[in-house]
Amino acid sequence: MKGKESEGTKVRDVMVDDVVYVTVPGTREQLMAVCKKKHISGVPVLKDERVVGVVTRQDVLKNRDEDQIALLMRRNPITISPEATIAEAAEIILLHGIRRLPVVVGDKLVGLISIADIIREIAKRDYDGSINSYIGDNTMAVWDKMPLSVVGRIMELARVKAVPVLNLELELVGLITDLDLINVAVIDDVTEQSDLSLGSDEDAWTWEGMRDTVRLYYDVSKIKLSDKLVKDVLVKDVVTVTRNSAVSDCARKMSENKFDQLPVISARGKLTGMLIDRDLLRVLFEGTEQ
Repeated sequence: MKGKESEGTKVRDVMVDDVVYVTVPGTREQLMAVCKKKHISGVPVLKDERVVGVVTRQDVLKNRDEDQIALLMRRNPITISPEATIAEAAEIILLHGIRRLPVVVGDKLVGLISIADIIREIAKRDYDGSINSYIGDNTMAVWDKMPLSVVGRIMELARVKAVPVLNLELELVGLITDLDLINVAVIDDVTEQSDLSLGSDEDAWTWEGMRDTVRLYYDVSKIKLSDKLVKDVLVKDVVTVTRNSAVSDCARKMSENKFDQLPVISARGKLTGMLIDRDLLRVLFEGTEQ
């Protein structure tokens, strides 16, 4: 195995310094517009030029009734120094189950390093060992005629961003991602009501309690997943790998195609697993099989 030189590479050498971000207060629609325009899945959240959170597409899918960035974002994000190594960044990302780290000097945001940035660096090296030990054991798949609303819930429960799609013959026919779900989702505006009691501590069913109740009506904007089937929106041109594929070759395929995952197939073309980009980060401090 080669490629040890990448372990000393600094965060500042691979980070994105022209960072796309959103601010609070802000809305879900503003976030989705930014992500769609820039083809990204998540951004830092700033308030008064300080990093106060990170928000992603998955946060939107998990909280479909919420439209305020302040309530969607994950607060107090973990950050990293530009002088740290990418191996240190990879360990933090794996330890905390995140995909991106704001890079700060003091309180100032100076960059962002993501799994994709580290994968791009791995792709430049000669990690020629097999990916076999980096393939997860718990691969899940969905049927191509499953409704998107069901797929969205399955992905939410499994905490995955993408799943392979099989037909009735158990053939791999495509891949579906959280981006595909959001692209066909609709914003459903509904009016809801709430009863606000103006009394002190009366029983809710006493005349006094009912008399002093004000009924409030308010508009709620919810994300609703389409009733379409998986086969209508899946990505059909799937790039695949085998268990004997080399680490850097797979990293190159991910980087060049902007993929977060690659289906792993057998010699007969059957799905045997999924290679997830975050699992390849372990090569920076574990080495590879020969």
